[in-house]
Amino acid sequence: MVDAPRARRMAGRIKQIVATGIDTQVKDPRLGMVTITDVRLTGDLHDATIFYTVLGDAAAHAESAVALESAKGILRSEVGRQTGVRFTPTLTFALDSVPDTAKHIDDLLAVAAEADARVEEARRDARPAGDEDPYRKPRESDIPD
Repeated sequence: MVDAPRARRMAGRIKQIVATGIDTQVKDPRLGMVTITDVRLTGDLHDATIFYTVLGDAAAHAESAVALESAKGILRSEVGRQTGVRFTPTLTFALDSVPDTAKHIDDLLAVAAEADARVEEARRDARPAGDEDPYRKPRESDIPD
């Protein structure tokens, strides 16, 4: 039976424990500027996916991934010790793609804004293709005297 509020509370607690553990206990030089962004916990509380971001290039991402994999045991034992649950969830680290996706969306919005500005510029000097007043007017012969 899934207890969603309990899973959310547990995920928040795991996020806090792992972030603190990375800051204080893991002394791996390969570990860069890692930020824990989210934790997703399965309904049965057995598997936790920890999303993180790393400041730097692709090499920093790869080195931090290796460092987190090697520190997984230490962090899992710390999670188990501080949460006090019967079964300590397994930890899986996943690089969070949200910052890259947000940058891509910002770039697309900038391109769209430039296109809108060009359309407005073209619209400013535009005139109708036909007559100024496109509506039919009665002929002078049709007007009763």
